[in-house]
Amino acid sequence: MMKNYKHNINSEIAFIHLISKKKQTMVAALGVTVGIAIFIFMNSLMYGFEVYSVESLFKSTPHLRIYKEEHISQPLIKTSKTDLALLTNPKITKESKKLINPNLIIEALKKQPEVIGVTPNVSANVFYNNGEAQVTGRTSGVNIEEQNTMFQLEQYIVEGKYFDLKANQNGIILGVGIAEKLNVRLADNISVTTAYGVSKVMKVVALLKTGVTNTDKTLSYTNISAAQQLNKQGASFITDIYVNINDYETAKKLIPKFKQLSGYEVEDWETANASAAAANKIRKMMAMSISFSIMLVAAFGIYNILNMTIMEKLNDIAILKAIGFSGKDVIRIFVKEAIVIGLIGIAFGLVLAMLLVKVMGNMWVGGDIGFFPIRFFPKFFGLGIGFGLIVTTLAGYIPARKAAKLDPITIFRK
Repeated sequence: MMKNYKHNINSEIAFIHLISKKKQTMVAALGVTVGIAIFIFMNSLMYGFEVYSVESLFKSTPHLRIYKEEHISQPLIKTSKTDLALLTNPKITKESKKLINPNLIIEALKKQPEVIGVTPNVSANVFYNNGEAQVTGRTSGVNIEEQNTMFQLEQYIVEGKYFDLKANQNGIILGVGIAEKLNVRLADNISVTTAYGVSKVMKVVALLKTGVTNTDKTLSYTNISAAQQLNKQGASFITDIYVNINDYETAKKLIPKFKQLSGYEVEDWETANASAAAANKIRKMMAMSISFSIMLVAAFGIYNILNMTIMEKLNDIAILKAIGFSGKDVIRIFVKEAIVIGLIGIAFGLVLAMLLVKVMGNMWVGGDIGFFPIRFFPKFFGLGIGFGLIVTTLAGYIPARKAAKLDPITIFRK
């Protein structure tokens, strides 16, 4: 009973302190509001950019790529390890890109529980030609239905239909950037040439716009058979196997397993796009640093205000301790004040953060990005609440602990 009574008295004293210094209370709460709002906003912004960047990569990049490493041809004649080679041919061997038994590898991959999509690919560097206009780029020979399943191509087709490629063996799906440079439209014919001297006349069956400028200006899709012909190879020639898994963040961990299963090199999406991945990490670190710094500034503001309140209430603290209140009671009073300030600031901070995210999310940036890539991420709102409570509680506890150690006799003598 006495315990509950003391608890109520502590709460009442904390409440009186807060309302008697309304201006200080609101200033402290405002510091928390700004800190929480910026914390959530910055993390939502950076994570939004990260998600946008990853989604842009996955419009044409698989989670994992299986391929055969290119090798330099070995000396033709060499009598021993110490002897110099009499004849050498220091060139990359032409057949080094070819995968052996790709169909068996694909079947084995499809049986893996982590795998959600597998498709073969034949890549070729090409020149797109239309009259005197010429554009360099890369074509991917694909099974268009499997490619659509893995990369949702139908979402990025702006003219024509992706499945028309299957019905036209000499068809091609062009990036809009290529089509613009060549001044071609749907159903037009272009010439596609490779460094092997192979040239094919191909019909534009669809136009692709991923929103990634470099991709739209260089990439095209053809049937596997057409890509094999452009590489001067037969029907068994496959250069890559693309694999998508249920959690792309675990791609690097699966490399050893898929290496052993396929017998070939395996490259994860982060390694293939190392510069983009590094940029994302830098942005994330900067956002976290800025947001934590703001929260710490808010915490120091609360600390200073509560510290000033304690200094002003020294006589009150002395009286409380003289009539039987313990040091723990004093700590509870000021910690409760800090928590109330924190809760007020957090509530307004969440509202402000939601408004900022909504306003920025509806802002049109243009170019490849479109709308500003910021989104609502519940985990950051949860982190903001938790971090705000921890910081404000600590900011109240430190000066409260100092007050709890004061000797009431010493205070009265002053």
